[in-house]
Amino acid sequence: MASGPPLVLTLDQGGHGSRALIFDAGGNVLAMGEAPLRTQRPTANRVEHAPLPLLKSLRTAAEVAVGQLPRQSGEITTAALATQRSTIVCWDRWSGRALSPVISWQDRRAARHVKALASHADGVKQKTGLPLSPHYGASKIAWCLEHIPAVRLALRERRLVAGPLASFILANLLEERPLLADPVNGSRTLLQDLETGRWSQQLCALFGIPMDILPPCVPNRYAFGRLHVDGRAIPLKVVTGDQPAALFALGEPRSDTAYINIGTGAFVQCLGRTPAEGLLQSVVWRDAMGTRRVLEATVNGAGSALSQIGVRLHLSGTALVAEAEHSLQAAREPPLFLNGVGGLGAPYWQPRFRSRFLGRGTAGAKLAAVVESVAFLITVNLERMRAGGAPLQRLAVSGGLARLDGLCQRLADLNELPAARPELHEATALGLAWLAGMDKTPTPALTSFEPRTDVALHARYGRWRTALEAELARAQETGPRAGP
Repeated sequence: MASGPPLVLTLDQGGHGSRALIFDAGGNVLAMGEAPLRTQRPTANRVEHAPLPLLKSLRTAAEVAVGQLPRQSGEITTAALATQRSTIVCWDRWSGRALSPVISWQDRRAARHVKALASHADGVKQKTGLPLSPHYGASKIAWCLEHIPAVRLALRERRLVAGPLASFILANLLEERPLLADPVNGSRTLLQDLETGRWSQQLCALFGIPMDILPPCVPNRYAFGRLHVDGRAIPLKVVTGDQPAALFALGEPRSDTAYINIGTGAFVQCLGRTPAEGLLQSVVWRDAMGTRRVLEATVNGAGSALSQIGVRLHLSGTALVAEAEHSLQAAREPPLFLNGVGGLGAPYWQPRFRSRFLGRGTAGAKLAAVVESVAFLITVNLERMRAGGAPLQRLAVSGGLARLDGLCQRLADLNELPAARPELHEATALGLAWLAGMDKTPTPALTSFEPRTDVALHARYGRWRTALEAELARAQETGPRAGP
């Protein structure tokens, strides 16, 4: 039997795969497992995953990580799970079998359903802290009820459950097969009351969703059940979303810091409960002691936008990131890129926006322009946060695209704030471990980016913003043009 100190197993289910990491009490990674996951895009507005491969990827990642643990390393006393928020599934309450695809947060198939509810947008925002958007779960569940015969049959036979991806995972991977929803993932359905953390009868009626098909709400720290891995029964005690977990990667968040996590999308979070125009009020933790909220902005086209141009250049993965870094250093005056990949998120909220380049340039210059567009969109949102009273003094940048020094430096320059990049590439997992009770506050090495005067960059940002807002004004007058 293992005799060392207690360990934490973290499970991070993402759009490209699942990762499992095992941490000791000091925040050191002892073992890691990962398994890829294929993203399916059957049409321009649909983004989904096959349920069984997703569950298998989590099991495989956990088994690989546990199998790597050295003897006498310690006992895994706690497991924690993070998933992509706003991703939903419909499943059978008795067998756990999925009745729908895993519909990604990026998916916009229910845009027409949302548009028909436009007159209720202010009420939805007031009750949930979120805009009325097809990226959130309610309209996707409503779409499944309307279009998937197996879902409708299960509803008639009173065996249907629908809800966040995290709930589906719990129902399939834990020994107890619980039907439970945590407040962070539940809040991204547009069906949960921001103040109470409970399902809202009013919101369910608005979207045409029977409340009894939703899993009961419980806190983020809870006795969810036992995860069996390699002969071990590990209590799973924390469930949350990937971005809220990343917020805690450096321990308790600071009120003077904007936390920017840049992966498939980019997410900007800062502590605060005062609403700001175009920004979200997001629940990042709820337990018996109370609720933690942040102001949050989402940029849909970050890594996904880079991947899109990478297809044209026949580049992907580390080769694409390396070429992007080189382009950021080499391009002196790249063109502008109006970035609507995945729909234009905060603070504009236009689900259909045509992406395009303004100006000419080499393939490398266009690659730099795409990365700059991510920095520009993040900066617009940081300006909204500061205008709303957020006392920001620094930026903390993490995620896969944070490996780009050129991107981090541009964020520092544009916002005239120092940026720090923790030298860890597993912000979500480390935040999960800390939330699960890891003894030590993480203190990773930091790479710092001091703000510099870059007149040309500020000028491009000004032109980019003018062009974007002019395009949005035209769209309001004539109706949105088809997205990419």
